[in-house]
Amino acid sequence: MRVLLTGANGYIGMRLLPQLLEQGHEVVCAVRNKNRFTSNEELKEKVEVVELDFLKDSAAPELIKNIDIAYYLIHSMTASTKDFDEKEAQAARNFNQMMAETSVNQVIYLSGIINEDKLSKHLQSRKAVEEILYKGDFKLTVLRAAIIVGSGSSSFEIIRDLCEKLPVMVTPKWVKTRSQPIAIRNIIQYLTGVIGREECFNESFDVGGPDILTYQEMMEQYAEVRGLKIWIIGVPFMSPKLSSYWLYFVTSTSYRLAQNLVDSMSVEVITRDTRLQEILNIELIPYKEAIRLAFYKIEQNEVVSSWKDSLSSGRFRKELNKYIQIPKYGCLQDKKSVKIEDPDEVLERIWTIGGLKGWYYGTWLWKVRGYLDKLAGGVGLRRGRTHPSKINAGDSLDFWRVLLADKEERRLLLFAEMKVPGEAWLEFKIDENDVLHQNATFRPKGLWGRLYWYSMYPFHYFIFEGMINRIARGNKKD
Repeated sequence: MRVLLTGANGYIGMRLLPQLLEQGHEVVCAVRNKNRFTSNEELKEKVEVVELDFLKDSAAPELIKNIDIAYYLIHSMTASTKDFDEKEAQAARNFNQMMAETSVNQVIYLSGIINEDKLSKHLQSRKAVEEILYKGDFKLTVLRAAIIVGSGSSSFEIIRDLCEKLPVMVTPKWVKTRSQPIAIRNIIQYLTGVIGREECFNESFDVGGPDILTYQEMMEQYAEVRGLKIWIIGVPFMSPKLSSYWLYFVTSTSYRLAQNLVDSMSVEVITRDTRLQEILNIELIPYKEAIRLAFYKIEQNEVVSSWKDSLSSGRFRKELNKYIQIPKYGCLQDKKSVKIEDPDEVLERIWTIGGLKGWYYGTWLWKVRGYLDKLAGGVGLRRGRTHPSKINAGDSLDFWRVLLADKEERRLLLFAEMKVPGEAWLEFKIDENDVLHQNATFRPKGLWGRLYWYSMYPFHYFIFEGMINRIARGNKKD
């Protein structure tokens, strides 16, 4: 079948794509920016890619008019705390208009469990989108899922951050809320299993794992799997705002996402039917086993996708290509260059910068800058990087965003997502004479921007000088 995969760059979309191809489907991937389509080269050769922004586009391009199946994997929860529900509703309406111009027979939508009378804003939005999609001229299949457990998923990474960093936790009352976590592998089985099944047309199904656990029990079982000792002390007086700050400072989540998560964590997400499990005969993976499988992927450096690479996890609200051209006027710069002996080795060092490896020189100062950024409401350093040696345009890299990563051009360009009074770029490039260039560019915003740059200049001088020399020589000691 010919399948339209919306949200192809998202956490679920990137996991679903290889399975669809393995099952022999012809796939068209819908993304807002083709430059951010980060699947591996082998997969890219097997798919067609179309640029669509469902907040703006409602006409169907020729490439998708002859599709059989469409996946609706679009959401805006991480982008805003105020109007994400309006954006999600508008995107769904535009999607319906677009599908009316195609031959699509079935649309598959991944939603959230909505069995409680009082829903969070996030779950209310999911329900509203479901109602809009049911008005479309196609057969709709809705999978209402609990929290998803897998390497790179927001739920897993938040629990991981909490348990790995806090042996003693003072927690809000929502840790007693029950949920039914489901392994990412089971989600993919459900998403592919319903394709073309008439008994699934115009139906909504709950999908969850075999275990019903409170968030506290999920953390305790995570710690058990990892061999950690944790103590959890619940308090009834922590407000939603304090809870959001608690998640924001301890984990790698953004404050906007923390607010929406705290809002949702007060609502139980428990399945009320098991019809789809019986129809598809799926063997559910227990929570502890889902954690073990996630760490197997992490240890093998096989994390396919991570929520942290979403543009909305940082400052970006515009397309990446608007920042690729570094401005020449009104900017302050720190330019350094050094002749290198082995460009291939140097390029590998550039490609592995950040994350657990650090920044080659003054890494502890980078960490301090990350803590200060968190205090100022920025992203901090906790996002790290998804893969230790692979990097693509659009990836998050600590408190930077990758604008360009081209090994053939031997160039890496980063844009700062930390809180700064202006805009900042960091570029590494090896020229045709095997000279490594390291350029830091800052476009200040007003007087405060210039004061910031000159106050940081002494630190920049030593950090940038040390960094380029360590990258060139290969001495990674700090």
